[in-house]
Amino acid sequence: MKKKSFLCILLLSLSLLLGGEEIPLFTSDFSPEEFKQRRDALYDQIGKEAIAIIQSAPMPDSYVKFRQSNQFYYLCGVETWNSTLLLDGSQRRSIIFLPPKRSVEGHMFAAEDQRHIIGMTGVNATMPVDEMGEYLARLSYRSSIKSIYTPFFSFEGLAMSRDLASIGDANKSANPWDNRPPRAANFVNLLRLRYPQFEVKNLSPILDVMRLIKSPAELNLIRRATVLSGQAIMECMRSMEPGVFEYEIAALAKFVFLRNGAQGDAYHAIAASGPNMIHSHYNANFRKVEDGDFFILDYAPDYRYYMSDLTRTWPVNGKFNGWQRELYGFYVRCYQAILKAIRPHETASVIIKEAVAEMKQALAETEFSKEIYEKAAKSFVARFTRASSYAGSRLGHWVGLSTHDVGRDSGPLRPGMVFTIEPALRVPEENIYIRCEDLIIIHDDHAEIASDFLPLAIDDVEKLMKEEGLLQEYPRIK
Repeated sequence: MKKKSFLCILLLSLSLLLGGEEIPLFTSDFSPEEFKQRRDALYDQIGKEAIAIIQSAPMPDSYVKFRQSNQFYYLCGVETWNSTLLLDGSQRRSIIFLPPKRSVEGHMFAAEDQRHIIGMTGVNATMPVDEMGEYLARLSYRSSIKSIYTPFFSFEGLAMSRDLASIGDANKSANPWDNRPPRAANFVNLLRLRYPQFEVKNLSPILDVMRLIKSPAELNLIRRATVLSGQAIMECMRSMEPGVFEYEIAALAKFVFLRNGAQGDAYHAIAASGPNMIHSHYNANFRKVEDGDFFILDYAPDYRYYMSDLTRTWPVNGKFNGWQRELYGFYVRCYQAILKAIRPHETASVIIKEAVAEMKQALAETEFSKEIYEKAAKSFVARFTRASSYAGSRLGHWVGLSTHDVGRDSGPLRPGMVFTIEPALRVPEENIYIRCEDLIIIHDDHAEIASDFLPLAIDDVEKLMKEEGLLQEYPRIK
């Protein structure tokens, strides 16, 4: 760390200690050098005749704790609403435009904190947010800047991935009594209206490529989120018994997250039992579970802006019955075939093709008690067989700053890629749905199953469920 940066951080730390303040103003998860490396990579992409402008998340309009947008946080780490980051490719110079300080919150940077911000983030300057318009106007006739890059895609905020954010934006625009344009689209339109001399270009694809490969510091946060998710699921397995409600299981998992430093949910809890399981994103979580049910929990935390995504399916009474053992046993054999085949420098289609050979063997060796079970198993294997012949196949979805993280890549798996697999076995005639999910980190010489501590095999699940859980120790309030 440079001497100047270290001195600024030291001075700020001393001022906080002397003032009795313990709320951190800036992340300790990433160094100023790492944020600078990201901005340098972006300068290389936009060139010397362009600037990039990234908006922060807005101030919350309800009693919701503020969480910065992923794009803004990724490039500077500052957690202040209504701010804007400007990156000037001609000078490789970064400026954060910030609102004035609000004494109510007391833990956010403001325009007055320039000395501290520069030292902590490595940006070159800060300015009041209301001066950005004048700054852009001066750029238009004093510099060689011809283009403005800004994200065109939907903002990713609290418990939000781009896919669902885009759907939400589309629903608002389609509502004749709403018609609000997406925030990103509105900003693009304002730039084009106020500064027609600049060509406005989409920054999202550039950031997506950068975010696809995770740094060691990012991987550590994702691993921690995975540990919390897995430990929460394990505690829910211990606490499971007939008569508990789905929402109790979800609440128990969230307690484990928050007790261990998570800042919130990566996504809403999918805690489904019995007939609710067939709805893959069920989240009402209101049913009382019954003896003989299967249960699925798909839930993970937002840990310091990084996510995980894990799922397990288990019997409510702690013991797999005949049909559960039959279907789950077949599923796990196929699932493990996929995990075993994953390796770096190989494409998804080749990996799936290898796994299909084991799946077909499992299909031939399993005796099914019902025709509909055999039909479901054959359909499961057939889906993967088709995928093995498609060059653009994917194993699952990326994970990072979002649970469904950004990035499009169908080439060989490369070091730093992080994703999950979550194949589902469905028997729609009986509302049976079985899904497990693990998180995989690709290294140069192997694939790390970061969630391999989480029980998957039948014997391991049943053994864990014999242990006493927290819900039994703390009964409901009467």
